[in-house]
Amino acid sequence: MVVTISQVFSFRNITLGQYIPGETVIHRLDPRTKLGAMFMVIIGLFMIDSPWGYLCVAGLLWLVIALARIPLTRILRGLKPVLFIMIFTFVLHVFFSQGTVLWQVGPLQVTEEGLIRGVQMGMRLILLVVSASLLTLTTSPLVLTDGIEALLAPAQRISVPAHELAMMMTIALRFIPTLMEEAEKIMKAQTARGASFTEGNLLQRAKSLLPILIPLFVSAFRRAEDLAVAMEARGYVGGEGRSKFKPLVFKPVDWLTLGLTTVVLGIIVVVW
Repeated sequence: MVVTISQVFSFRNITLGQYIPGETVIHRLDPRTKLGAMFMVIIGLFMIDSPWGYLCVAGLLWLVIALARIPLTRILRGLKPVLFIMIFTFVLHVFFSQGTVLWQVGPLQVTEEGLIRGVQMGMRLILLVVSASLLTLTTSPLVLTDGIEALLAPAQRISVPAHELAMMMTIALRFIPTLMEEAEKIMKAQTARGASFTEGNLLQRAKSLLPILIPLFVSAFRRAEDLAVAMEARGYVGGEGRSKFKPLVFKPVDWLTLGLTTVVLGIIVVVW
């Protein structure tokens, strides 16, 4: 079965930036808790150097998915857009790593160390995407903005615009699925007019993407301008003097979650 570009980059496959409403314990956690836990997972993934450690982190993320009641198929579909990167990374490590040769044909050789390293890097990339997707799937954009702003608040003492930075980061995340949906519509329109994105060599396929990129950039700038006009019409002037309708408050479950995450990841890093 041949997977086309439109299938890989389908709007249904993009989980980063989407939000699934819910009333689970994961949804009710403070956004700062989820941001802190995500960063600890990311740091832990770069410190782990064993497949068993990655499997333990995968089990931890699976527990979060189950508690958040997010369909596993939704998470797996979100890995499709990075499938090419995972395969490319795996191939590079398998064929270009030094070590014990398991198989060789001409200049190409597969080493035991390269095979293990390729599997580890693939697992690391998968877990990174899943952890970032879980953050946006269980946190609304508005709440995520408040969480990022609260974490950046100490930097305001050195004139860092915390609110504006948080707003830009959240808008960028929110625009990911929107722009991907727009790209899918453009691709379908171009295909209906006879354009082909799967024929020819790599250079020809890259050139065939130009009719998509140009209208996509125009649409992105138009959406950004419309958003700016709408924010100005509603009196938005930045974070200065703004109050919170629902102030963020750390609860015992937030401290418990951060503590358990720190302990579990610490044990995984030390053991593996």
